This record gives sequence, C-alpha cells and structure tokens, in this order.
Amino acid sequence: MEIKCVITDDEPLARKGLKGYIEKIGFLSLVGECEDALQLSAELKNQSVDLIFLDIEMPDMTGLELLNTIENSPKVIIVSAYEQYALKGYEFNVVDYLLKPVSFERFFKSVNKVYEIFQREQKADKREYLFVKSGKQLKKIQIKDLLFIESMENYVIIHTLNSKEIVNTTLKKMMERLPEDIFLQVHRCYIVNLNHVIAIDGNILKVDSHQIPVARSFRDTLINRIV
Repeated sequence: MEIKCVITDDEPLARKGLKGYIEKIGFLSLVGECEDALQLSAELKNQSVDLIFLDIEMPDMTGLELLNTIENSPKVIIVSAYEQYALKGYEFNVVDYLLKPVSFERFFKSVNKVYEIFQREQKADKREYLFVKSGKQLKKIQIKDLLFIESMENYVIIHTLNSKEIVNTTLKKMMERLPEDIFLQVHRCYIVNLNHVIAIDGNILKVDSHQIPVARSFRDTLINRIV
C-alpha cells in the first residue's frame, strides 16, 4: 500500500525534518511540500492526496481554517508547536496531533495508525453486506440493494430495494462503514448509493423512485463523482 502525502508548514526546517522521516517509511510517498494553507488548497485541486501533515499557525490562513473549507478531506496529522489547538483539531476528525519537536518514534507510531485505518477501509470496501441492529434483531443488508440512508436525529432510516430499517446510530458512523467509491453524502441528512442514481433535477437527486435533496455545499462533489 502506498500512502501519498503532503507536508504543509511555513517553517523550512520543520518541512525538512518531516521529509527526512517520511523517506524512512516504505509505505509513505511524498508528493508535495507547501509553505502555507493557500498552497495546500491549490495542491489538493491538482492531485490526489491521501494524507496531509499540517501545521496550524501559518500566514493568511491557519491550518484549521483551511480544514473548515475542505469537503471530504484526506487524512490529516496535525504537526504544531501549540498544544492548545489539540481539542479543536480533533473536531475535524484528524488522525493524530503531534507536538513539535516531533521524535521519530512518535512520528512512526502516528503514521502506522494511518496505515491501519487505510487497511480497515480497504477491507470495508470489499464487503458485499453489512449487519445492522434494527429493533432486537441484527439484520443483514446487501450493499448493492441499499438505496440511501436518511438521518432522523439519533437514528437513521436505511432504505433498500425491499425494506426500510430504523437503526440507532448516526449518519457519520454509517458512512464510515460504507464503500467510499459507491456512497456519497449529498446533504446533512442523506447518504446515497451512486449506483442507484437515475437523474439530477436542479437540487433534487432521483434515486430509484425517491427524491433526495442535494445541499449546495455537496453539489460540486456530486457532479464530479457522477459525470
């Protein structure tokens, strides 16, 4: 497995140190170095990236401000001299938070955590079904039959070709269990199976016989995935 990564830090010595660490790890491939968040934003538009090593305090825009603008962000390891941002960083679902100066031992532990996450995701992508707890039963749902998932406060409704299952979980947790190449969140309350999309009519997505709203913030991502 190759994990393509980008370093983003306004300090040349910090970039050099991380680059040296990355070169020692066989599964990491450095595909870019950025001096600030704006350069990183441009880099992400030009190529596919799996992992970002991200500083926080940078000119013009902080690392956290950039994360707030990115949909479907790559995995992120924050590398910062300021520990007070740690809690805020985890609100963006970062994998790890490394305090400068970073030892190789701590770096090695962090990137292995990323490797394990990618391994789990690859295994999940190969699944043909999943089990969900609906009422008192564990029910088996075929991935190919799942049309969309609808969020209802602390529950989700899983709509399939033949049934509806009410499950006590969140939309985010469901998305983590589904193949990312097939499923896409199109609204804060909806995840859809792209294989069952029939048409797009304005901000309405036609999935089988259902009509699903598409939020403006998700529309560009949706178009890029299906066109």
